[in-house]
Amino acid sequence: MRYKNPIIRGFNPDPSVCRADSGYYLVTSTFEYFPGIPIYHSTDLINWTHTANAVTRAEQLPLAKAEASGGIWAPTIRFNNGMFYITATFSGIGNFIIYTDDPRGEWSDAVWTDMDGIDPSMLFDGGKMYYCANDCGSRACLHKTEGISLAEMDPMTGKVNGAVRRIWDGTGGGWLEAPHIYHIDGMYYLLAAEGGTGVNHTSVLARSRNVWGPYEECPFNPILTSRNDTTKQVSCAGHADMVEGPDGSMYMVHLASRPYVNGGTTLGRETFLTPVKHVNGWFAAEHKKALIDNISDINTGQRIQHVFCCRFETEGWEPQWLFPRGRSDKYIERGNGALILRPSAAKLTDDMGLPSLAAVRQPDFECEAEIELDFSPLEDGCEAGLAVYLSPRNIYKIAKRRENGTDYIVTDKLADDFEQEIYRVKAPEGVLKFTVKSNTEKYEFFWSANDSGAAAAGSASAKFMTTDAAEHCFTGTLIGVWAQSVTESKSRAVIYRYSVKSNPDGI
Repeated sequence: MRYKNPIIRGFNPDPSVCRADSGYYLVTSTFEYFPGIPIYHSTDLINWTHTANAVTRAEQLPLAKAEASGGIWAPTIRFNNGMFYITATFSGIGNFIIYTDDPRGEWSDAVWTDMDGIDPSMLFDGGKMYYCANDCGSRACLHKTEGISLAEMDPMTGKVNGAVRRIWDGTGGGWLEAPHIYHIDGMYYLLAAEGGTGVNHTSVLARSRNVWGPYEECPFNPILTSRNDTTKQVSCAGHADMVEGPDGSMYMVHLASRPYVNGGTTLGRETFLTPVKHVNGWFAAEHKKALIDNISDINTGQRIQHVFCCRFETEGWEPQWLFPRGRSDKYIERGNGALILRPSAAKLTDDMGLPSLAAVRQPDFECEAEIELDFSPLEDGCEAGLAVYLSPRNIYKIAKRRENGTDYIVTDKLADDFEQEIYRVKAPEGVLKFTVKSNTEKYEFFWSANDSGAAAAGSASAKFMTTDAAEHCFTGTLIGVWAQSVTESKSRAVIYRYSVKSNPDGI
């Protein structure tokens, strides 16, 4: 059967997957956003449903301290004896483990581990749990060069049993990270990433008869990369996790990007699926690179969701919604057919705090998002509308704003240190409809009132919303509703409908 990548579209980097009785569960990095660590479920590895999130309570992790592209890095999910475990790095603090017997329900509070280093992973084998991570700079490592270290650990306490040992130094490609160990047919395979998470990203493999090593390097490393792919359809492929598919073959889930904006991407790193071949006791990605169009022996058709629409009938949040560092019930509430935003003094451009922003991932380059907004600001400087958000330094937005006692419709562009108002007109009374349309070249803004025709409200280049334009940005674009004010406000912005339509083939 044919299927297309990415299998999970939009900002979904660092995927990890495990197989359980009811199918497959996959997690990705969420960095500073709440709720953290999405839980995707599939029965066939190709069609995925976002069923829940693992970090749903403020007390689970200190997300309030997370800066842009900080927070939760590189989760690994594993299943053992009826329990699901996730481990990840919290940037600047350390590694943690959370667990549950129901991945669609509540997960435990964080158990902080004795062993740090980034991109941790777990192997349950022979009644023990082995924990591995990139150890460069870790407390337990005396080495000054990067490498992968391993320890036996109690997953319920995070306590290390015995010594932490360096087991592999990599191939020399640099930025050795994202290790996963598998015990297959009497051999231990160590899969890791090298080359950094950009265009030189790779996945490399080593093996040993003993979990502690020594590990032998695969003779045809890297086993996955896009750095020499002249088709330019896929970039940055790496950071992989392997699993056996329902057809009995091996597959990799891994991050990669669709680079269509001057070689960059507005969508961030996404989740791809690539078949794996078994060659002379080694594993490697089919063609040793990631493809958009693939063939597998999995007997299923691919279903892609083109529309996300929310009318806020219930108080509960769909799992797709994201909020920087947390969601404040003081400023954001929903139900009975409306989302109510109270303008917060915390702004979209603030590095910390809880702005009144509720957003979802932009799923494709060709995309259209639309809201219906009822807003009568009471104070000067109070505004609400629709935003394309990549980071506190990269934001495009259309808003209704009060200035000197007059309401305007305004479109603003913020690109690093350059800020520009690109449209302004007096706002009529009543419900407004704001729309943003995107493609590989630009974002276009529109507004209408009282069922009148849409008026153009300016456009901005997509290149300033690419992750390579935003320095050290590990995330991807979100599109959402927001409200803010100069000081605490008594105004209320009421959103009656939010929708996102996309064209996954429009690249």
